[in-house]
Amino acid sequence: MFNSYEELKKYCTDKGIRFIDFKIIDLVGRWHHLTVPLEGLTDEILEQGIGIDGSSYGFLSVEKSDMVFKPDLTTAFMDHFARYPMLSVISDIYSLEEEGAARFEGDPRYVAQKAERYLQQSGVADSCILWPEFEFYVLDHISYQVKPQHVEVLMDSEQAAWNTADREYGNLGYKVRSHGGYHADLPYDSSFDLRNEIVTRLQESGVPVKYHHSENGGPGQGEIELGFGPLTRMADRSMMVKYFVKNTAMANGRTVTFMPKPFYDEAGSGMHVHIQFFRGGKPVFYDPQGYSGLSRIALQAIGGVLQHARALAAFTNPSTNSYKRLVPGYEAPVNIGFATSNRSAVIRIPGYALSPEAKRFEYRPMDATCNPYLAYAAILMAAIDGIEQQIDPTAAGFGPFDFNLYTLSEEEKGKIKSLPRSLEEAADALEQDYGFLTRSGVFPENLIRDQLFRLRREAEQVNTFPHPLEYEMYYDL
Repeated sequence: MFNSYEELKKYCTDKGIRFIDFKIIDLVGRWHHLTVPLEGLTDEILEQGIGIDGSSYGFLSVEKSDMVFKPDLTTAFMDHFARYPMLSVISDIYSLEEEGAARFEGDPRYVAQKAERYLQQSGVADSCILWPEFEFYVLDHISYQVKPQHVEVLMDSEQAAWNTADREYGNLGYKVRSHGGYHADLPYDSSFDLRNEIVTRLQESGVPVKYHHSENGGPGQGEIELGFGPLTRMADRSMMVKYFVKNTAMANGRTVTFMPKPFYDEAGSGMHVHIQFFRGGKPVFYDPQGYSGLSRIALQAIGGVLQHARALAAFTNPSTNSYKRLVPGYEAPVNIGFATSNRSAVIRIPGYALSPEAKRFEYRPMDATCNPYLAYAAILMAAIDGIEQQIDPTAAGFGPFDFNLYTLSEEEKGKIKSLPRSLEEAADALEQDYGFLTRSGVFPENLIRDQLFRLRREAEQVNTFPHPLEYEMYYDL
């Protein structure tokens, strides 16, 4: 939005901005923020940065935790969720070295930028263009309690089928049956106006939106699909989407979850991402003679992503809940393969994308519990590795699988590699296969180790806690 302190200051003065809010990403993928009154904002602050405790972000140990962040003024956007006029700016993290502040190698935003630079140095392409699809549930109530003697979760949605018999309030009917929400029209689509408000605010803040609609899940699932953009900028926009969705819902007395599988026996929420390469403004992935109109480079990129799909899961699906979504039967892929128009495959080539500029592939396992900077960068590094190693996805046994992978016999399924079935499996896969990520220092090995430690710690925490269903299954044995 801005290229200099003077542009920022003039805009704030003209628009009556009172506060500047700086947003910083942590390793997990949550924003933290620090707010400065406009009167206290100086050019020196922007140049020298503002001090933070890096240990609180999970980056450094307590005894050596001083870091600084510096705002990237090009990312500034109007923040609609503050009582007083406020501008938010996404920031970069710097470590303090003897020679001065230097970009912190483990800053997720820096990892994404390094991945883009590595692509340019490879000569394959000069830009990786992405556009993600965000699925989420809009709810009217959520409460939970986790104690040694009491475990409870209660969720409710105005449009859910279980409310058809509710007599406690003026029930007007028009409930959505389980798995019946896909493109549901008014009056069934109870979050329609909310999504319109979210999309309006996103577009006003420079985030292009392709469309939005209700999704398959009956208890209020929706989807927002963005327009395309370069990798790091799309990671910025991905963080903005989650921020805008959650805060707009809260302002309207509702709540949103991006959990991959909040409801048993309902559709899960993914974050599919479409991928293209361009060089000199021209598409790299198109060849009318290739399978589904894809070039050799595109197929090799697919080969790389599929070759490393199990390791990628540690960044694209980094929660225990992720693996409750990645099960057969809910349009979430579990078999590692590619195909045209096939939503049961890990990689789908959209059948309707026919022009050279539209030719792309879609990576379908990903969900929004990821840190988008790390997840997008990991996918790009896998694609580049496939091109550099000239991995033919067909020769490697990844398809094309132009049939429903969910209907295969157990014997046939055994011939196809599958995604990890748990967070522990994903961590093990990453530990065994991360060399493609660390090339040219894109992913620091310290970051890989930190990710492995966190994933295994969270998996152990969940696995050692008794599940309520276990009481139904085993209490009387």
